Amino acid sequence: MTRLTDSSVGLTDAEVDAIRADFPILGQSIEGEPLAYLDSGATSQRPRQVLDAERGFLEHDYAAVHRGAHTLAARSTEAYEDARATVAGFVGAEAEQISWTLNATDALNLVVGGLDRASHGFGGPEAKRLALGPGDEILITEAEHHANLVPWQQLARSTGAELRYVPVRDDGTWTLDDAAARIGPRTRVVAFAHVSNVTGLVAPVAELVELARAVGAATVLDACQSAPHRPLDLPALGVDAAAFSGHKMLGPTGIGVLYGRPEFLDALPPVRTGGSMITTVTMEATEFMAPPLRFEAGTQPVSQAVALAEAVRYLQAVGLERIDAHERAIGARLVRGLEGIDGVRVIGPAADVPRAGLASFAVDGVHAHDVTQFLDARGIAVRGGHHCAQPLHRRLGLTASTRASSYLYTTSSEVERLLEAVADVRSYFGVAS
Repeated sequence: MTRLTDSSVGLTDAEVDAIRADFPILGQSIEGEPLAYLDSGATSQRPRQVLDAERGFLEHDYAAVHRGAHTLAARSTEAYEDARATVAGFVGAEAEQISWTLNATDALNLVVGGLDRASHGFGGPEAKRLALGPGDEILITEAEHHANLVPWQQLARSTGAELRYVPVRDDGTWTLDDAAARIGPRTRVVAFAHVSNVTGLVAPVAELVELARAVGAATVLDACQSAPHRPLDLPALGVDAAAFSGHKMLGPTGIGVLYGRPEFLDALPPVRTGGSMITTVTMEATEFMAPPLRFEAGTQPVSQAVALAEAVRYLQAVGLERIDAHERAIGARLVRGLEGIDGVRVIGPAADVPRAGLASFAVDGVHAHDVTQFLDARGIAVRGGHHCAQPLHRRLGLTASTRASSYLYTTSSEVERLLEAVADVRSYFGVAS
């Protein structure tokens, strides 16, 4: 992959073709049609460079990290910690602000679980400021992925705090004013997605953080749909904690990232305990290491971290600014095209509103699963379902929707193939206009 230097524009067709050559899986056919992979919002594909990096590490350097003095252990530990520094730099952070997790859901659960433990008297003196109880409020939005909803429900039930939410409008979006109206002196936590995995809405993160700070509330960001696609500086945004996953950004499954401000991580009690995260253990008590290792109990995802670091380097070589521009253009074309098809309802902002490179839609009279299978028969891979956002779909009067989501390897011709196919759905299923 050659480095692309002009960050002022998106990717040319020739550059996308060069990128696609790095992804072996994209060269196949489905049902006799060239594969158009438009499901990167669920999981992304991996280039040879990432596959080779993990394989090479496993073949030459793999060993347990932080647990031995032999040569392979030293190499493995160095690669593991170099990967931490690489991924930290990718989001503007320092290495000690990044902890490895199983995935983003796990990272969010570590935050919520730590707050729960702090609320029940665990942790040092500094953990008391994170404690929640009756009368306190946790604020999320109605558009959240279940991973950023269900854990907060459990925390509210455990602590007696009240879970509140910012309602979405008829198009599935919400505004800063909508959120501001629900932030008050009892708000202790504000948790929300940077980019909605259903609507593509880009949240006003810095402004929302400022409102939360004014009342002393912590902020937790779901960055799963932003970290892989656009430049991200988490310290500059000011959030207390953030989570994202490796498998959505050209990396492997089985690894996620928990970012935290030092003051927040220092106060947060660990949820998982055992080996690797301790300093001293007696039969009566244990002292824990400082972050980030405090949150990494047990055997670590070593080869996955190495692969994720290589994925980060790949994305940096292409340029996040260019990837963002490429996908924003695709998102706008998807929305404009879908809005022009009779019987199709697009969820989320209009085409002229900045959004991520995805679009969710519903076809009148045809279930989303049937739409997905129809498109698959034409070689087009999309997501059909509620996208782990049942409350949002229920608010919009839908049981499910179909989502097309792009990435740096998505071509304009794939988008046009999708639009042409969607235009045929209703007639194929015999739905009257």
